[in-house]
Amino acid sequence: MSGLDALPPLRVVIENADLRAKKSLGQNFLLDLNLTRRIAREAGPLEGRDVLEIGPGPGGLTRGLLGEGARRVLAVERDERFLPALADINAASGGRLSVVAADALSVDEPALLAQHGLTAPVSVVANLPYNVGTALLIKWITAPKWPSWFDSLTLMFQREVAERIVAPVGGKAYGRLSVLTQWRTRPRILFDVHPSAFVPPPSIVSAVVRLDVIPDPEPAPLAALEAVTASAFGQRRKMLRAALKTLGVDPIPLLEAAEIEPTERAEQVPVSKFLALARAFAGCP
Repeated sequence: MSGLDALPPLRVVIENADLRAKKSLGQNFLLDLNLTRRIAREAGPLEGRDVLEIGPGPGGLTRGLLGEGARRVLAVERDERFLPALADINAASGGRLSVVAADALSVDEPALLAQHGLTAPVSVVANLPYNVGTALLIKWITAPKWPSWFDSLTLMFQREVAERIVAPVGGKAYGRLSVLTQWRTRPRILFDVHPSAFVPPPSIVSAVVRLDVIPDPEPAPLAALEAVTASAFGQRRKMLRAALKTLGVDPIPLLEAAEIEPTERAEQVPVSKFLALARAFAGCP
């Protein structure tokens, strides 16, 4: 039996340390080690690779990542109650786990990776807290330097958020998040996770999404793309000739430059046309 296999079941770890989930932190624990191992496999192959994990909690997914052969796992956990349980996993793995007590929304990931000796690009794998999942995803995919410090993201979201990430143009779920993620990554939903897999069980179905980085996406000025998508989808029921007036410039020349009909609505515009619109707004050729 390996060191990781000798660790006690997660339910025992939680009960012994009285580690109740905090609703304020969006915590829902995955206790099924077969499921966490499956997520780790979908994030792979991990053999010899370095991994960043956000919000490991009692360490179910962490065990899976190490069990699938990750060279090193760097876990960012803001709830210090879990540090002793994670220290036990580190010991059982032969020192392959490093844990940082911090808020993932505010960390400087490239500096953190370098500080702990991880080699970029890394794989990011996480059962993200529901209350910060979208914010973290946007933080990562809008990194000013691209290709970034990661080459894949395998993340748990609410099913509704997952559908927005992968939504095709023309659908109700297609929006700003769809454009930003599909500009720089190739996202796909891997599988759903029923509420019963969590403790405590959430009221909604979750989904695991994998996003693989596009190293050389079509160029677009990031700030301009964020501005035009926020304006277009902020009033998605309006035609673009009206919705884009919040940009503070005449939208008609911009739409003409991007070859978009002024009478179209935001959900009718594919990612490539939004990129052209952003270049026009920024004054780029």
